[in-house]
Amino acid sequence: MAHTYTPGLKVTAKTKISKQRILPLKGELLVQVEQTVAPDDVVARTELPGNAELMNVANLLNVEPEEVPERMIKQEGDAVEEGEIIARAKSFFGLMKSEARAKMTGTIEKINEVTGQVLLRGPSLPVEVKAYVSGKVIDLREQEGCTVETWASFVQGIFGIGGETNGELAMACQSPDQQLTPERIKPEMADKVIVGGNRVTAAALKKAIEQGVRGVVAGGFDDQDLRDFLGYDLGVAITGTEQLGITLIITEGFGDINMADKTFRLLEANAGKLACINGATQIRAGVIRPEVVIPIETPTEKVEAEISAAAGLDIGNPIRVIRAPYFGRLGTVSALPSDPHVLDSGSKARVLEVDFDGEKAIVPRANVELIEG
Repeated sequence: MAHTYTPGLKVTAKTKISKQRILPLKGELLVQVEQTVAPDDVVARTELPGNAELMNVANLLNVEPEEVPERMIKQEGDAVEEGEIIARAKSFFGLMKSEARAKMTGTIEKINEVTGQVLLRGPSLPVEVKAYVSGKVIDLREQEGCTVETWASFVQGIFGIGGETNGELAMACQSPDQQLTPERIKPEMADKVIVGGNRVTAAALKKAIEQGVRGVVAGGFDDQDLRDFLGYDLGVAITGTEQLGITLIITEGFGDINMADKTFRLLEANAGKLACINGATQIRAGVIRPEVVIPIETPTEKVEAEISAAAGLDIGNPIRVIRAPYFGRLGTVSALPSDPHVLDSGSKARVLEVDFDGEKAIVPRANVELIEG
């Protein structure tokens, strides 16, 4: 029996996720270690320097560079408004005046008596870094940021556009082979992350934006629809900075492609829960994949059983063992014991029984991956 699976893309019902939240410049941390945070909580903030503008005041006043400091009305550190007079020179016994007016609103950062130039700096730009996922702060980087950790169900996509957002997960399709079309987008989906099955159409994306949907997760997308939606040919650019009012994550590829059954079932099982998504994609060196993170509480035995069922671990499912001693072997799930099993190492873990063509073995559930048939 032949099986296919997509290597490299993670789809898991339970994993520990760590996200580094780092400022572009040193700034102020707003959280402490062990603090619980929500996705929209600001964990750090800083200010980026405003735009700079050089003014050749010596030329504007028709004076020597070394004369500029004494002609200045405004001094270093002073705030100025665009068009405001910052320097003035008089000639012909005070009858003629030359003036230099600020080219922008900001502050005077430097007066250079060697060149006769004045450097204006625009207002600083505030930058805030949010937690992105709900979880716990596990470490701090002084004046730079922190790391947030959480248990989560996790889905990696193949392609995405748009940046970080979050919302309640809602199913827009009932099966992985249904297309996500405009009529499936409802007003009650505002502020939610919706899940399609097969291809999402450009018309559906536009309606989703109109309805205030925050994110869309679907199996496929047409490349022509992508060009029409973006308004340009994406090429090999890095995505994630688009300001389109929505984040899109494609789990399988371009064209009419059904979402993998395992992925669809996992998302369906988490409907109604908070989903944190990021469409940023980079396919060259330093690969970045779009993702869906659904934070969960630290799994108990009951939760683990629910997760395993949601992930499609049912009797008869084809699986591949990914750790020794049965590494690489293919089999089918023949039983799902509910009680934890004592392993050879002495530790307890949830297990399953695998049938390797008549040979049965007990394998930890963490040691297998579901194979799409």
